[in-house]
Amino acid sequence: MSVQSLCIFCGSKKGHNPIYAKTAADIGRKLAAKKIRLVYGGGSVGLMGALADACLEAGGEVTGVITEQLMDLELGHPGLSELCVVDTMLERKTTMAERSDAFISIPGSVGTLDELFEMLTWTQLEIHNKPSGLLNINGYFDKLVDLLKEIVDEGFLSQSHADQLHIDTDFERLLNHLGSKHIWGE
Repeated sequence: MSVQSLCIFCGSKKGHNPIYAKTAADIGRKLAAKKIRLVYGGGSVGLMGALADACLEAGGEVTGVITEQLMDLELGHPGLSELCVVDTMLERKTTMAERSDAFISIPGSVGTLDELFEMLTWTQLEIHNKPSGLLNINGYFDKLVDLLKEIVDEGFLSQSHADQLHIDTDFERLLNHLGSKHIWGE
């Protein structure tokens, strides 16, 4: 399986450490260079803006998906290749999922976590078989990774389902890993 379109879930804020925005911009440039379409939440601010701007500036194709309600809050990005405005958050996630071959989450808030876990749940329930990755920038997700291990240890999640989330600190390696995965029948 090759990744032709990648959904990145990330924050509408940049966070305190400049490494997050720098990494988001680096990802955008790398996607453009690899001719992989970026699918994301459609905002022009925070990590979303840094990601989309860098991808566009490098000649990449970018699809944003945003709700009407968030257009004002996140300032829907006016310069995208395509901006889809939908009614609900569920429709937003569904549209992003339909337009993507794989998912990577980078730092963000509870919305990013919601998107990450929704896609993992859909994989677990066999609604789709698209791989999900977690780019652990600067140790941001260390405690989440520990929590997932605890959930497995306590018997609430099977190890095989936990293993459906591919975790790495290097974007290129994570992208290559996701591109080689066929979730069922590995």
